[in-house]
Amino acid sequence: MLVYVVMVIQSLLGSGTHIVAKVIVRDVNPITLTFLRAMISGGIFFFFYIASRNRPRFEAPDWKRLMVLGLLAVPLNQFLFLFAIKLTTPQNASLLYGTTPIFVFLLSSLLIGERRTLRKGLGVAMAFIGLLIVVFEEGVDVRSEHTQGNLILLLAVLAWSLYTLWGRPLILKYGAYPVTAMSLMLGAVMFFPIGLWQSVEFPFESLTAEHWVELFYLGIGTSIFGYFLWYYALGRIDATKVAIFANAQPVLTALMAVTFLGQPITLNFVVGGVITLTGVVLTQYD
Repeated sequence: MLVYVVMVIQSLLGSGTHIVAKVIVRDVNPITLTFLRAMISGGIFFFFYIASRNRPRFEAPDWKRLMVLGLLAVPLNQFLFLFAIKLTTPQNASLLYGTTPIFVFLLSSLLIGERRTLRKGLGVAMAFIGLLIVVFEEGVDVRSEHTQGNLILLLAVLAWSLYTLWGRPLILKYGAYPVTAMSLMLGAVMFFPIGLWQSVEFPFESLTAEHWVELFYLGIGTSIFGYFLWYYALGRIDATKVAIFANAQPVLTALMAVTFLGQPITLNFVVGGVITLTGVVLTQYD
């Protein structure tokens, strides 16, 4: 039961990421933004990881996998996402990240030997159909100038899917926190030279209090808590179930818009939400 509470919290944290990123990337270029985000999350993880007395000793062969996870997490997923969101819309980003369960479902049997079932396949299909109904409610902008951003987003989604699958064996071996912390610390180190080079001339004095709130949302809310909760769930239920549960995020985002922005609940939202959540529930039972 606890794992589902964790996934709800993780979905709530992740549901606002597309909007926050779209707002701040207007004023902060993607390289500098990725750099600051990685320094915040990597720095905090480093402090608490070093202070911990129970940190595990990773075996030599596992360091290669950790390096891959670091590459997937920061230079690929985070940077590509922030670069793409500048070119396209949050609506498109939400739709494309909604394909994560499809990638995970297709790759899981190849990488970690996860069992495919008809019920899981049907759940994935239903959740994705419901997601399409919600996201296409007001039309997805597919103008040519967004094509590049959408293609880059697909690469970011692939990186996130591989981060999900490639990390699970280490999570089962060492636990969610050490693997999350080490992968993001390594990812921050990998991105550091590029980020520092780009950020030297950035006018940091132009950052407002609102910018810093958005930065800490991305660096702490998403990169620390969001990533850890994602890996925590992966250590307790299989990868496809975790990935499909995240399909509820667009529905949660719409619900937040109704609550805080006064947007009306439409028939498309109700139908799409019911189908998506039905698919989510369906995948939880084999």
